Amino acid sequence: MKQKFLVLALIGVTLFTVQSLNAAPVEDDVAGDKLVVVWSSGDPYVAEKVAFMYTHAARRNGWYRDVTLVIWGPSAKLAAENIKIQAKLKAMQKDGVVLEACSSCANSYNVADDLRALGIDVKGMGVPLTNYLKSDARVITF
Repeated sequence: MKQKFLVLALIGVTLFTVQSLNAAPVEDDVAGDKLVVVWSSGDPYVAEKVAFMYTHAARRNGWYRDVTLVIWGPSAKLAAENIKIQAKLKAMQKDGVVLEACSSCANSYNVADDLRALGIDVKGMGVPLTNYLKSDARVITF
């Protein structure tokens, strides 16, 4: 009986997840239609299974009109060195996600040129991040 319940619960969660990923675009006011994801983790699993998954889906599914991924801290090194991560970043770019990276962070890991070669806008991010936080943008951090 317990196994049957667990199987049914798992199927329900799976269906809910699939349905959520395929849901129609979320209607939102224009003022709050920008998502900024600050990705700072150097863990590839956090990148692939959390930060990238939501960021990419938010753009592809129209949940937000404008989606920006900010590469901050240890994520700069991971992005510059991990081919699998680079492929995911390129896919996000292709689908309209804007990629920005903190120049101080990138320089501290000696990867600024590598990130630029990937088409990532490497720049001072103190003022842009402050502006995002003070605006109507939704800012989340992973």
